[in-house]
Amino acid sequence: MKNSNTVHIGIDDTDSKYGMCTTYLAYELVRLLRKEVDFLDYPKLIRLNPNIPWKTRGNGSISIKIKTTNFGRLKTRIINLVMGLADIENGANPGLVFYYNDVIPNRLINFSQSALFKLISRNKIKQFLESNDVDYFSSGNSQGLIGATSAIGYQFNDHTFELITYRKKSKIGGVRKISLDNVKLIQKKYATIFNSYYKNRILITPHGPDPVFYGIRGEDVKSLICASKLIQTNEHPKGYMVFKSNQGTSSHLDNQIDTSKFEPYASGTITGHISTIPIVNKGGHVTFFITNNSYTVKCISYRQTRLMNILMHLLVGDLVSVGGGIRKASKKHERVLNLELLKILKLVKHVKLANPKCKICNKNMKSEGHDQGFECRKCKTKQTHKIIINVQRSIKCGTYIPIPNAHRHLTRPLQRLGVINKNIYFDNTIPWFHTF
Repeated sequence: MKNSNTVHIGIDDTDSKYGMCTTYLAYELVRLLRKEVDFLDYPKLIRLNPNIPWKTRGNGSISIKIKTTNFGRLKTRIINLVMGLADIENGANPGLVFYYNDVIPNRLINFSQSALFKLISRNKIKQFLESNDVDYFSSGNSQGLIGATSAIGYQFNDHTFELITYRKKSKIGGVRKISLDNVKLIQKKYATIFNSYYKNRILITPHGPDPVFYGIRGEDVKSLICASKLIQTNEHPKGYMVFKSNQGTSSHLDNQIDTSKFEPYASGTITGHISTIPIVNKGGHVTFFITNNSYTVKCISYRQTRLMNILMHLLVGDLVSVGGGIRKASKKHERVLNLELLKILKLVKHVKLANPKCKICNKNMKSEGHDQGFECRKCKTKQTHKIIINVQRSIKCGTYIPIPNAHRHLTRPLQRLGVINKNIYFDNTIPWFHTF
């Protein structure tokens, strides 16, 4: 161990589609360490590139920053905890990374940024860690080391918080029963809380057999803790923990996609002009093309996003910025950008040709036949050409995103447009960790 007694612990890939959750493992880790170390920040929950096909649920990784004088003794206990809880038999490939310094170097920061936007090969992760003198432990194919390293290196330009409440073991796999009225109340009472429900659908509860009971997202810790006390349920949870996160920041779209390469699984944005009128395909999906630096990119917006009413009013020449992930080509489908974000930057004028009006009678003139001009049926005045009419556009410049229940974890909700949360002060007097 190095001279510093500050340790960053990164964890990832401990869950599977059949159970477990990396945030729950972090909760158990904090419970294990809380009487033996000092915590220097809220646990970080970092969502990485959501377009990786073999990602774990939500593609979330965790890091915890602690201060201790005896990490050598704790390290074995941490590894044993992770290996004991990770769902290895169902495909989890847990990775643990330990960085012994207070300051995160640029090489780790840059690695984390790359993990937000692109596909990173697991074949080189061990070499990267060893060449940078970073301690690690892994199981299986070492996939978890990528997320664990990225969680440590992530630097916040904007952040939110999430309070996640966990279930007792006897309740895992059962139906989560929470009052919709309670959920509506917390979002109404606390303006900083977002994406808790949409219409009559609760959005704070997952649906799988994992230990998470519910998660409330917002801008500040105190509001989340107060809101959690208003959730009424017959189930008695195990406890909760608050995470600082990049959820709701759209940080994965801060990258400009290189249209000349259009690499599969990349995330980011492309700015260009609409080059074809959008078309509604079978199933309600909308496809359209934009041109960027002489490259034409196909985009698709799935029916679930409910963006069709906006997209179908775009015209050739409109300037837009589209954000999303690039889907790999298959035998049946070409490479496309799956739309998550639409910014209309400039609208072209919509004009159409119409029969002229008689300047004397103010009546619409009638066509005399092909290339024979127009005549007023009342006063017989004639005119040779149609007139140009400007049609008011039915859409406006602005930002458009899918409906809330089609959001990804990283999607910036409308409530957060223009909001940048840079207050990263860690208040250890607030009960950010609690067991019931």
